Amino acid sequence: MIDLRRIPDMWRRCDVTVRDLPLALLLVVASFLPVLRGQETEVGDMPPRPFDALAIVVLALVCLPLAVRRRWPAACLALVSLGFAVAELRSYHMVAGTALPFALLSAGAHLERHRRATVAVLSVVYVMLAIELDRSGSTEGLDGFVVFYVALAVTWGIGAWFRSGRAAEAERRLRVAEATRTAERTRIARELHDVVTHHVTAMVVQAEAARYLTAVPDRLDETLNAVGDTGRRAIGDLRHLLDLLNPDDDTVPDGGTAARTPSVGELRTLVEQTRLAGQPVEFTEEGRPAAAAGSAEFVAYRVVQEALTNALKYAHGSRTVVHMRYGSREITAEVSTDGSRSPSGSPGGSGRGLAGLRDRVDALGGEFSADDRTGGGFLVRARIPAGSPS
Repeated sequence: MIDLRRIPDMWRRCDVTVRDLPLALLLVVASFLPVLRGQETEVGDMPPRPFDALAIVVLALVCLPLAVRRRWPAACLALVSLGFAVAELRSYHMVAGTALPFALLSAGAHLERHRRATVAVLSVVYVMLAIELDRSGSTEGLDGFVVFYVALAVTWGIGAWFRSGRAAEAERRLRVAEATRTAERTRIARELHDVVTHHVTAMVVQAEAARYLTAVPDRLDETLNAVGDTGRRAIGDLRHLLDLLNPDDDTVPDGGTAARTPSVGELRTLVEQTRLAGQPVEFTEEGRPAAAAGSAEFVAYRVVQEALTNALKYAHGSRTVVHMRYGSREITAEVSTDGSRSPSGSPGGSGRGLAGLRDRVDALGGEFSADDRTGGGFLVRARIPAGSPS
């Protein structure tokens, strides 16, 4: 049995011609119903003529093109207009004449090219029809012809209004899609920067240090192992990131679980990795993260990660202090270095990392600063709202 609830969906999936055909058939049938006699759409007020073989052809010419009124609006309007003109000249008064307003409405809404030319041609044809009907003895009068023309013009205008509304909606969706793509590209760029820069910076620093340890095999072996470990962590984080960007894949390539988002719970691991790269880091914490910290934990992790990356780049070997303070309503992260920054660059190189952090923190309604310290060194501080008010 056919599920009646699926009929609307099945109908929407049908070709547009199939969905437009019933109106055409309805007008054909209505033209033969005695109850609708006297309700015909006509102009000229000529004495009606009984239907004959030609009337059936005209009826088909007026009605059937409505099946393609959205697919081929120009062809539909041309055929319906021709059929309507013949019907009026032959005095076939038929309900099917209502097809002309429908054809005009569809053309106004869906015709893409030569719109002004179409209006001009139809207007000329209508004037010619009115003149010919008047010569044939029409009692309509000028007022009647003008009113009928205005009614047709209003119908076209309604279709044009539908078209402009549809175009405005399409433009709005295009802008939303473009804004979404831009935001997604920015997000991906930030994630790649955060993941790659930290690990690659650590590897570069460790590799540079290894050059001076050739005379100390044990230290050299330890440093090279640290480089390898850092590289493997970079690959793992990149896999997680790629998995995050591919929602259809719920596992990482090595058979692990779905992509994860780093949080403040992993800060000790991050600090230890930085220490292995040769940076003396002191790490302290106050309180515990709120149960509903959510995105605040991720942003706090990225703040510390970027600050430690900059410390490795521009204050390598200088004392670095990471202090985390967790409150019921916010997380505060502070990362400071005692050493002076390299004159050849600034934290973050191009500044993209710090700018990205500022945007992340601002998006959560927090505060972010990155400034030189009095007496040397650098301080990165972020206050990030977390949890919910009690």
